[in-house]
Amino acid sequence: MNDRQILQTKIFNSVRELPKEQWNDLQNGSSSTYSYDFLDIVEKSKLNDFEYKYILFYDDDNSPVALSVFYTITTDIAIFSSGKLKSLLDNVRNVFPNFLKLRMLECGTPITLNSPPIVSNRKVPMSNIIIALDNLLMKAAKENNNILIVIRDFEPQTKSIQSNLSKLGYCFVDSLPNTYIDIIWKHPNDYISSMKSYYKSKLLRHLRKAEEQKLRCELVDNFANMAEVLCSQWLVVHKNAKQFQREVLTPDFYRDFSIKMENCSKVLLFYKQELLVGHALLLIDGELLRWLYFGRKESTNDSLYIYAGYKVIETAINLGVKQLELGLTTYSIKQDIGATAKSLKIAIKSRVYIINPFIEIIYKLINNIPIVNNKSIFKRSLHPGNNS
Repeated sequence: MNDRQILQTKIFNSVRELPKEQWNDLQNGSSSTYSYDFLDIVEKSKLNDFEYKYILFYDDDNSPVALSVFYTITTDIAIFSSGKLKSLLDNVRNVFPNFLKLRMLECGTPITLNSPPIVSNRKVPMSNIIIALDNLLMKAAKENNNILIVIRDFEPQTKSIQSNLSKLGYCFVDSLPNTYIDIIWKHPNDYISSMKSYYKSKLLRHLRKAEEQKLRCELVDNFANMAEVLCSQWLVVHKNAKQFQREVLTPDFYRDFSIKMENCSKVLLFYKQELLVGHALLLIDGELLRWLYFGRKESTNDSLYIYAGYKVIETAINLGVKQLELGLTTYSIKQDIGATAKSLKIAIKSRVYIINPFIEIIYKLINNIPIVNNKSIFKRSLHPGNNS
C-alpha cells in the first residue's frame, strides 16, 4: 500500500447505524469500552449534552481497517483549575454560568480512558489513519462551529502517534494522570505482606476501623434493579468532588451497564451492618479491571474509601486479572494502597489557525495539573515493578 494513501472514512450518527459485525471485529482484542454494547450504553444514557459520532476507516478494497469515536460536549476549558483561580471562576459563574465553557469537539472514548484513542488492525500505517482522522475532525469542527478540537488520551508509549499529530499542528498538554496497580499476587494476604511496614500498618489501621464500624462488602453481578440507588450514591461523590467534574451519570447508565455488559460488569456493595453505605462500580476489560466509579450514601470523612480501595484490590486478585485501573484524582490515598501514577496527555488544535500558537500558554495559565511523584510502597524483593 502507498504510504501516502488517504483512507476513506464513514461517519455514523448513532450506534444503531453502525455495521455491528464490522465494528466488533475491529474492536476485538482492544478495550471493551470501544465495543458496540458499551458505546450503546453510553449513548442511551443521555449523559450531559454529549452528541456522539462513530468513525470507520476503509482501505482501497473497502475493508474496515480502523475505528474511533468523536463527540461534541460543552466543556469547561479551565476544568483542572484549582485554588484562588477556581474560587474566582466559581464566583463569576454564579452570575455567568457558561463563562469559559465551550462547545468542543473531542475524539476518544467518552467516559473512559484509552490510549491511544484509535483502534486499528495494523494493516495500514498509523500515519495514514492520523491524516484521515485530522481531515475529518477539522471538517466536523467547521461544520459544527467548534473552535477547539481535543484528541484524548495519550500515555507515554504513544510517542510515535503524538509525533504524527504534532506534524499536523496539534499541541500536547498534560491531563490528570491515570493510576494502575500490577496484580502480581495470588492471594490478598500476599498483597498486604508485600507492603513496607509503614504502609502496611496504615492500611491495617483503617481496616480495623472498618471492622469496628461493622463494614462489610458484597460482590454483585446483577444490579439493574439497584440503578436508582447506586446513581444517587454516585451523585453524592460527584457533587463534592474538588478536583474534577465532568460526565453526570444517570440511572439508565447503571441499569444498562449491568444488563448489557453481563459478566464483565460488577459492583462491590458496602454495608454498615445492614445499611447500604457505598459502592464501587467495576468493569472486567480483558486482563484489566477498571474501577469506574465510587458512590456513597453520605459525604463524611471516614475509612470507607480506603476500605473500598482495598476491597477493589482484593477483588482484582481474586478475579485473576493482570492489572487494576483506579482512575483519576485522590492520588495520595490510591498511592498509599499501591497505585502507580502514569502521565496522560491530550492533543489540542484549533480550526482557527491564529489561535494555535497560544493554546499551550492559555491552557497552562488556567489549569493546574498536579505533579504526582510515585511512592515506594512495596518491598523491593517482592514487587519488581514501578513502585520498587
